[in-house]
Amino acid sequence: ADYIKNMITGAAQMDGAIVVVSAPDGPMPQTREHVLLARQVNVPAIVVYLNKCDMVDDEELLELVELELRELLTKYEFPGDEIPIVRGSALKALEGDETEQESILKLMAEVDRYIPTPERDKDRPFLLPVEDVFTITGRGTVATGRIERGQVNTGDKVEILGLREKKMDTVVTGVEMFRKILDYGEAGDNVGVLLRGIDRKEIERGMVIAAPGSTNIHTKFSCEVYILKKEEGGRHTPFFKGYRPQFYFRTTDVTGAVQLPEGVEMVMPGDNITMQVALITPIAMEEGLRFAIREGGRTVGAGVVVEIQE
Repeated sequence: ADYIKNMITGAAQMDGAIVVVSAPDGPMPQTREHVLLARQVNVPAIVVYLNKCDMVDDEELLELVELELRELLTKYEFPGDEIPIVRGSALKALEGDETEQESILKLMAEVDRYIPTPERDKDRPFLLPVEDVFTITGRGTVATGRIERGQVNTGDKVEILGLREKKMDTVVTGVEMFRKILDYGEAGDNVGVLLRGIDRKEIERGMVIAAPGSTNIHTKFSCEVYILKKEEGGRHTPFFKGYRPQFYFRTTDVTGAVQLPEGVEMVMPGDNITMQVALITPIAMEEGLRFAIREGGRTVGAGVVVEIQE
């Protein structure tokens, strides 16, 4: 259960996953749950390690388990027929058995070969979540925040969007970091960007500044969420349909109405569930974006956008 919680609450997007399956047992219910979740949180590729193979001396049985695994992976829209499955025994490898240590090296070689090298954040289209806004007399409006992805240069055309129905076009007339003027800022930098022709009142925390056409605003989406247990500082009681908490996206809270799946009446602390949300104001979002669920500033859950509806 912790593993599932970590998958939903983890801040970074996973580049790939290794699914470990016991050869004597074959795919277990949690294997199915992990594969389903990997599909829902957009893990791009999976490699399988078939463990405890030293405990199975029947080649046909191993082939049967592999077949079952490939079917399971295909069912959840992974390319089951091409996913590498490496056989071995992790315990024997740990104990120093040379052929089994080879299986671990082979597993890592398959990870290198099969899992694609991800596009790093600075190569993606520019996006800056706005944290603060102020005016510099004689120069105009400055928005500050940490660049989430991409790069911004003085002179770049950008869009400001979120929290309003319409987006605004502007040009970055300066990039500053710690009072120094820069040529550009890139993913990970905390910067202030000077925006041409934008009034202080037109932009606020919770909006994003982005490369034109690279992201859109939405209000309705389905998501995979984990609801914190009481011991984790979460709710003490379940919630029911009609629940309206705040959804914290990047730098701001927006109220949203929750719709539970068919046949689900309530959600208990400690549960993970797929649900639909309708926000009262639009937010710039895309599939794979993570958020927190809050009540009065206290975090009660975490989630990831699975599918955008409108």
